[in-house]
Amino acid sequence: MSEEKRKARRKLKPATLVTQAGRTPFDHFGFVNPPIYRGSTVLFPTVAALEALRQPYTYGTKGTPTTRALEQGWSEIAGAADTVLTPSGLAAIGLALLTATHAGAHALIVDSAYQPTRIFCDALLARFGVKVDYYDPLIGGGIAAMMKPETTAVLVESPGSLSMEVQDIPAIAAAAHAHGACVIADNTWATPLLFPPHERGCDLVIEAGTKYLSGHADLLMGLVSANSEWAKRLRATFNAFSMGSGPDDAALALRGLRTMALRLREQERAALDVAQWLENRPEVSRVLHPGLATHPGHALWKRDFTGASGVFSVILKETSKKAVAAFVDGLELFGIGFSWGGYESLVLPFDCSSYRTATRWTPEGPTLRFSIGLEDVADLKSDLEAGLARLNGH
Repeated sequence: MSEEKRKARRKLKPATLVTQAGRTPFDHFGFVNPPIYRGSTVLFPTVAALEALRQPYTYGTKGTPTTRALEQGWSEIAGAADTVLTPSGLAAIGLALLTATHAGAHALIVDSAYQPTRIFCDALLARFGVKVDYYDPLIGGGIAAMMKPETTAVLVESPGSLSMEVQDIPAIAAAAHAHGACVIADNTWATPLLFPPHERGCDLVIEAGTKYLSGHADLLMGLVSANSEWAKRLRATFNAFSMGSGPDDAALALRGLRTMALRLREQERAALDVAQWLENRPEVSRVLHPGLATHPGHALWKRDFTGASGVFSVILKETSKKAVAAFVDGLELFGIGFSWGGYESLVLPFDCSSYRTATRWTPEGPTLRFSIGLEDVADLKSDLEAGLARLNGH
């Protein structure tokens, strides 16, 4: 794509951009979607071509036209110089951290990060000689005081996994860059459509494509996008591992991409509606949704984000475990599961107090995470109302 066309694309609204990014129909005989290229071996016409690697595709692990379409499309949407695909969101997290660290390096990880991120850091990174410290998600520019001469990476995740703290990412990025550190963002909650992370100072950006990109609970995928400074290092680390995503998964992700803006907009509307309704229920102590004016991070969210996804958490008033189980187990429209971002609504009881180290998680009652899907909001409220009646009955 020419630079002139790339500039014109950047002016498009998100809902338009997701329908256009990564599509080159006339490279594929006019077919709207790129075909699925399955294969490992790629042939070279001559020895000279083999020695010079003068063609865009050289081997299956280096990509195919199908995976390249998704990489290029996501780079366009994220405002990135390059994107690589991985088999899962956690694989993307690991790849980004390994790109930005080395033996003897120091990394700062937000205390509210996705728990498997912590497991990766405490087990694998530590084994490779990388020192990890956790920091308060509300630290902002104060993170400068935690920087060491060997600090090479700072990982942010906003809102925080489960506990939903909103971070001052521009302030953290400014402090990290002043020290020469790479800023890695897990941007799965918002996607680039609701939070443009590279514009906010992030260098490497992780997305669990399993969630909103897929949108249908039938795909495992991760993506890491990089700015121009980090793109070559990211691609080199990716090539060294050869842990790419397959063409069939890329095709599913491309299909999900085309409706992602529409789904996010509807799920934002529905989730805010349900969150506000729950906030007014007598059984609920607090609703942790950045889009609500009552959320402590609402002002930061309003400054840095362009919208909210369908995921939020709820702190119930003090009640028994049996009562919570009665509430959750009887729900008809909310599945109990770890993922989110699909068309279906989910609920997950959680307690992140055992693995927080820089801060304390001391909610006043049981906690639940909700992912609102594409069901009718009136039906979801009726289901929740019946569940709260069961809770009250215990």
